[in-house]
Amino acid sequence: MLEDLKRQVYSANMELQARGLVTYTWGNVSGVDRGRGLIVIKPSGVDYGDLTPDNLVTVDLDGCIVEGSFNPSSDTRTHLALYKAFPEIGGIAHSHSTYATSWAQACEAIPCYGTTHADYFYGAVPCARRLTPEETEADYEGYTGRSIIEKFESNSIDPRSMPGVICSNHGPFTWGKDAAGAVYHAVVLEETAKMALLTRQIHIGADEAPRHIINKHYLRKNGIHAAVVDKLIKGGTIDTTTIANLCALLDCQPGDIMEFVPDESEGKE
Repeated sequence: MLEDLKRQVYSANMELQARGLVTYTWGNVSGVDRGRGLIVIKPSGVDYGDLTPDNLVTVDLDGCIVEGSFNPSSDTRTHLALYKAFPEIGGIAHSHSTYATSWAQACEAIPCYGTTHADYFYGAVPCARRLTPEETEADYEGYTGRSIIEKFESNSIDPRSMPGVICSNHGPFTWGKDAAGAVYHAVVLEETAKMALLTRQIHIGADEAPRHIINKHYLRKNGIHAAVVDKLIKGGTIDTTTIANLCALLDCQPGDIMEFVPDESEGKE
C-alpha cells in the first residue's frame, strides 16, 4: 500500500538525518495521499539507522493505524492537524535542530534580517504560543498543531509563503508540496535561524530587512505567487483585480508585482 509514498517519505527522513538536523530519534517526516486520505509517517522510537520503507506507518486522517507494525511518531497528531488545516501542503518535517530550536526555546520569532531568509520565508518565521497546563495534559500533540493553526489564522499568514513555524519551548515544523519539500525548508530554516542568531550577536539592535527588500526577493524567488504563475502558465492575463488581491496578500504595491509580469509588447514587431 502506498509504496511510492513510502519511498518518498523514507528518503525524506534519511535526508533530514544526512543534513545533520536530527540526533538519535529526534525528528520525523510524513507525507500525505490526499486522494486516499492516508498519511505515511516515521514510526515512534525507531533509530534512523534501523529505518526502512517497510517499517514506516500508515494512518488515516483520524490517526488510526491502517498499516504498519510500529506505533506512529508521537508527533502524529500535530501532523494531522496541519494537514487538515492547510490543504495546500503534501509533506511535513519536524526536528529539534539546534538553531531553530534555540529560537523556539526563547519563544521568539526568527527575524528576517536579510535576503537569504526572504528568498524562502515571507517575513519573520512565527513562533506559536506556549500551551497551557490543561492543553498539555489533555492532548499535547494535538494542541501543538492547533497553536500553529491559531498563529497563522489570527495573523492572516499564508502557509504557502511561510512554509514553517517554531513552537514555543519545543522546536520547528516545516512543510512543502511533498515530503522532500518539507525537509528542504527544514534545512533552509535551520540556516536562517543560525544567521539570525549571529546577526543579533554582532549587533543586538539590528533592524529586520525593510519590506521592499523582502518583497523584491520573495516575489522574485517565488514567481510573485502561485496564483500569478498559474495564470501566466495557462496563458491568462494579470488583471487589476488579481493585482489588488496579490497586493493585499503580500502587503506590497502594484509596481512590485508588475515588475515581474512580462510586457506583452516584448518580441512584437
